[in-house]
This record gives sequence, structure tokens and C-alpha cells, in this order.
Amino acid sequence: METVKDLFNQLADFFKDFGHLFTTKLFTLGGSDISFLTILYLVIAAIALIFFAGRFSKLFAKTILTRYTSNTGTVQSVTTITRYLILTIGFFIIIQTAGIDLSTLSILAGALGVGIGFGLQNITNNFISGLIILFEQPIKVGDRIEVGEIKGDVMKISARATNVLTNDNISVIVPNSEFISSTVINWSHNDRNVSFRFPVGVSYKEDPRIIKKILLEVANENSGVLKKPPPDVLFDEFGESSLNFNLRVWTTDYINRPNILKSQLYYAIFKKFRESNVEIPFPQRDLNLKSGFSFGEPGAEQDF
Repeated sequence: METVKDLFNQLADFFKDFGHLFTTKLFTLGGSDISFLTILYLVIAAIALIFFAGRFSKLFAKTILTRYTSNTGTVQSVTTITRYLILTIGFFIIIQTAGIDLSTLSILAGALGVGIGFGLQNITNNFISGLIILFEQPIKVGDRIEVGEIKGDVMKISARATNVLTNDNISVIVPNSEFISSTVINWSHNDRNVSFRFPVGVSYKEDPRIIKKILLEVANENSGVLKKPPPDVLFDEFGESSLNFNLRVWTTDYINRPNILKSQLYYAIFKKFRESNVEIPFPQRDLNLKSGFSFGEPGAEQDF
């Protein structure tokens, strides 16, 4: 019995010392004592908050936002903003419940300001730019954009950077500040309908009305060309060797693959032209040669 009693006493002393280790003050932040238990609480609460914010924002987007809008970019932006708000409010609540005076955050803010001044300018700039993008929505998830030499579809907008997927299936990470400080071409800012013009030249002997009819037939037979707005043919100019037209078409499917649509239309145009005996010209030059060749002045004797 004494042995069992001693064992229980040893266990009791162990748990007492172990509990004392958790509650022992490690340092003081402002006027608040920070222990290992406080740090453990902050870590666990922060992980739980991040998990909850992610799940709630996705549930909010799926059950509520999709009822009012079908725009993927808008849903993504509102979802991200909602997650940021939950994280901000939640961290303040966690800090308060941990017994840390919020006034001590001014110390951290000062230290953060020094850090920004020395090396965090780019990170801060990209974060603020990300917030501007989410609120103003100059670009959204799903948009076809062009910034600098990068062309592709916006796949994800995060706090620091935006993920753009190119036609070659290459994922390019673009800092958010690029979209604020640089010129950005958004091909689908209003909708996904984009107009393309494809030049076509024919011989001067051809009838423009027949050429227009053939080109419209080719456009209407292509499944990637929209019927509304309808395709059109513009008489561009009297060229040096040809009559030049522009086939203007609208498409949604080939917004990120214009060269594929161009190839399909040109194949079909060439076939139609051959069937209708339409001549496709090529540059021609006239070379005039004068007969006779004289050396020196007339009447002067030449030595050979």
C-alpha cells in the first residue's frame, strides 16, 4: 500500500510541476504576462480561426453568393474579402481573450513599421494592391488579361500575387502591384465576347460583293464564331497588288486561342476561293529595260 501511495504522490508532484511549467511567466508584453500556456492557446486558436475562416467563406460563397451572381470573379473576390475580415476580427478577439492588452500592439506596429521601412516595402505594396484589386475588380478570376509580355487567364488572386495560366499551360505568378502600376489589357472585363479581324486579299478582277458573300459563309459555318453579334466583312483598301478586306468575327470559345480560329478560317477561305476560282494575288513588279548602251559623250572617241 505504501508503494502505491508513493507512486500516486510522485505522479501528483509530476503533474504539479508540469502544470507549473505551463503557467510560469516567460516574458512580459506591455503589462501582460506571457506563459507557455498563453502561447499554446494563441497557436491553437489561430489554427482553428484560419480553418474556420476558410470553411465559412467557401460555404458563404456556395450557399448565398451564387444565388445573386453567376460571375466567378465576383464570387471569388467577395469570398476572399470575407475571409480577410473574419481573420482580422478573429485575431483581435483571440488576443483579448488571451489577456493581452491591445494597447501593447502599438509596440508591434512600431516594429512592423521599421521592418517595412527596411525590407518589406514590396510585400506591403503587393498586399495593398491585392486589396485594391479585390475591391475595384479591374481583373477577376476567369478574365483573359495581358500585362507586359504575359497573356493568359486569371486563375487565382491571393494576398501577394495573382496566378495567370498561359496558352502553353504555364502558370505565371504575377505580383499584384504589376496590375496597379502597369497597363493591363483585360479582354473580358465586360463579358467574354471578343472581336477579331482577319485580313484577306484578292485580285482586282474579283467582285467585292462575291468576296463578301464567301467570307460570311465561311464565318457562319465555323462553330466557334458567334451568330450574335453577327460576323461582318469590311472593305479595307485598294492595295498595291490586291483588294484588301477584313473579316470581323466575334467569339467566346477562342478568346485565348485566336491563332487556332484564324487557322480554321483561313483553311476554309482557301478552300472556298479555290472552288469559286477566286484569285489570291501576290506582289508583282514590272521591270523595264532600255536597249543600247553608250559610253562617254556622244562623238567622243573611246580607247579600248
